[in-house]
Amino acid sequence: MTSEQTREFIIGRHPAVAALKSYQAVNKVFIQKGLKSDALGQIIQLAKERQLIISNVPKAKLDQMTDHQNHQGVVLAVAAYQYAQIDDLFANAEAHQEAPFFLILDELADPHNLGSILRTADAAGVHGIIIPKRRSVGLTAVVAKTSTGAIEHVPVARVTNLVQTAKELQQRGVWLFGTDMQGTDYRQWQANGPVALVIGNEGKGISPLLKKTCDEMLTIPMIGHVQSLNASVAASLLIYQGFNSRHPLVK
Repeated sequence: MTSEQTREFIIGRHPAVAALKSYQAVNKVFIQKGLKSDALGQIIQLAKERQLIISNVPKAKLDQMTDHQNHQGVVLAVAAYQYAQIDDLFANAEAHQEAPFFLILDELADPHNLGSILRTADAAGVHGIIIPKRRSVGLTAVVAKTSTGAIEHVPVARVTNLVQTAKELQQRGVWLFGTDMQGTDYRQWQANGPVALVIGNEGKGISPLLKKTCDEMLTIPMIGHVQSLNASVAASLLIYQGFNSRHPLVK
């Protein structure tokens, strides 16, 4: 892992439980004063087991810390999320004894989209996500909350140059599949073997140079009135087609 970090908070009950059960470094636990529930009781117990400092604070304090997000009465102050190296992603696939299944997110801007994609990626067994250092959302508190704990389980590598990284993946035997209005129907995609799925920016799609690097383009057919799908929705459909082809139903 890299040492590149920024200070962050984990907000909400489910993300807090996931973080306390993981190896995430937690500095302090803030609980809303006077608020009681089974979920908060579990969080307090997990925090005590890890010998963490627990502070009971007014709701106004948590509102201020979270910029008035829905914190559900709990905030964890954490050392920021560590970014993985590309080798960590391959090691994760090897640990699962599976061919690598990666996502490359090209300048995704919305933290809610990244959080949702992390959640789907964890559910479908994706071994890692690759994002660029510039012009892209990183691993923030909003991403963590939207991921409902998945951020603790899916390694994310942040790289300087996506095109260069994509070529490195190809040299290591990974096939790259991009998304475009013109391409192979995604329902025909067989994601067996080492693959990386490339998801473009919410407005611009995949950058031209990265698109040229892809081995094949996939498209999601649409017969309705909208021209495109939300990035996280499109990613979810494609990820689960990858899951379906890698884990077919046994007849």
